Amino acid sequence: MMEADYVVVGAGSGGCAVAYRLAEAGKSVIVIEYGGSDAGPFIQMPGALSYPMNMSRYDWGFSSEPEPHLGGRRMATPRGKVVGGSSSINGMIYVRGHARDFDTWRDMGADGWGYADVLPYYKRMENWHHGGQGGDDAWRGLDGPLHISRGRRDNPLVQAFVEAGRQAGYPVTGDYNGHQQEGFGPFDMTVWKGARYSAAKAYLTPALQSSRVRLVRGLAHRVIMQNGRATGVDLGDQVVRARHEVILAASSINSPKLLMLSGIGPAAHLSEHGIPVIADRPGVGQNLQDHLELYVQMAASQPVSLYKYWNLLGKAYVGARWLLTRTGPGASNQFESAGFIRSAAGVEYPDLQYHFLPIAIRYDGQAAPEGHGFQAHVGPMRSPSRGEITLRSADPLEAPKIVFNYMSTEKDWQDFRAGIRLTREIFAQEAFAPYVKHEIQPGAHVQSDDELDAVIREHAESAYHPCGTCRMGRADDPGAVVDPEGRVIGVDGLRVADSSVFPQITNGNLNAPSIMTGEKISDHILGRRLSPSNDAPWIHPNWQTEQR
Repeated sequence: MMEADYVVVGAGSGGCAVAYRLAEAGKSVIVIEYGGSDAGPFIQMPGALSYPMNMSRYDWGFSSEPEPHLGGRRMATPRGKVVGGSSSINGMIYVRGHARDFDTWRDMGADGWGYADVLPYYKRMENWHHGGQGGDDAWRGLDGPLHISRGRRDNPLVQAFVEAGRQAGYPVTGDYNGHQQEGFGPFDMTVWKGARYSAAKAYLTPALQSSRVRLVRGLAHRVIMQNGRATGVDLGDQVVRARHEVILAASSINSPKLLMLSGIGPAAHLSEHGIPVIADRPGVGQNLQDHLELYVQMAASQPVSLYKYWNLLGKAYVGARWLLTRTGPGASNQFESAGFIRSAAGVEYPDLQYHFLPIAIRYDGQAAPEGHGFQAHVGPMRSPSRGEITLRSADPLEAPKIVFNYMSTEKDWQDFRAGIRLTREIFAQEAFAPYVKHEIQPGAHVQSDDELDAVIREHAESAYHPCGTCRMGRADDPGAVVDPEGRVIGVDGLRVADSSVFPQITNGNLNAPSIMTGEKISDHILGRRLSPSNDAPWIHPNWQTEQR
């Protein structure tokens, strides 16, 4: 029988960080991971990012139920089924979230998770390399386990995007992860020396070398509960025992599924599937959130985009150069310029995010038929829509039922339309005049609210940021699943340490806050805490009356 002080389910962003910090403190840890190795060029080469998330070898292959407000489309929901979890198949974009996101968590009942509390954990985990492109080292971590860098930003389109934002009246920021998120500037990415730097590389690999951590392959069927306490994990053909605690870090899709299979969740739903109820927690699987986005695509009047590599010879060149030297287009995720703006006056902090890409292409790797082009992914950051994860059956091998309930409120539509119109205005600036040929999507003829709504309904895509399904809150909050220390309310010896604990989705991509959550919950497990920080973030002084 396998046994350790702590058993972590999931070698993803949160789980790797927990394992590393527990091992560092002298504890023994077993990490359970269903997926295989993260070796191989498709994962390690940043420019190949569209491949691993579409490969069944690396991806759980989840999809939503038909989404009622998006014309019944089933939305792809990739999650990493591989060492490193989704940090091994994601777009490698590094966004902490806005300071106000965490103050909101605190105000929603996640005591001790305000910006002052989480900032020291971001600094502890980061090893930031700004490449002389702006920002203030004092706001960042410089010697943590996670390497973060910036692309070369030598494509003229990448520069034009930031300049167009400035011309449109928005601020330019040297570091959206530092003092000022709002504005346009360079993107951070979890890439180091031309290769993906996943949570597995940063945390799990060194932890495994310490001899205190073991990696066990297997599918967690359920958490073993004895007298209301988690004592291990059932892998079907074997049992892994925890002397102290079990920590679930299996993703916002699989963590609530595992809790429900283990008898923790909405009692009536569990009973439907014949699962004995250990703790009636109605919030398990609820509060599902995600970011939805649309590509505003432009055809280019000059051959300046990455489309020149979009053929057999070009891809062979990019691949060979990367394999031999770890340089060239393959060494970047190509998301090198960012934007965070507010959709309207009266919005306190940014509620729209831009990912700029110097090619017109979809996540599945399909290039626009027009050839050379570029695009900005735009989408609202704080949708009021909420979905849910429920069990399809009591069979651990069966995927859960996922309903995001995207675009279920009028505010979703208002924010999305505003985002598209503001993007068009940015592309109409002087900085893009040498490069713009015409608008591919939505297309210049699409102007009215109804026309924009039809495009959103048909073409909006998930940014792959699911979270919130084991919401953190006070122990007396009936909708909360875990308390502010990550402990599952109503049982002992069980915690959750991944994006499922987020009370509300953060601004931007979720990998950074997921790792931070693992970092911080590891300290709660160890009974320690970093001192809060007094750094005050920048908020637009006239946000109540001005949009920019």
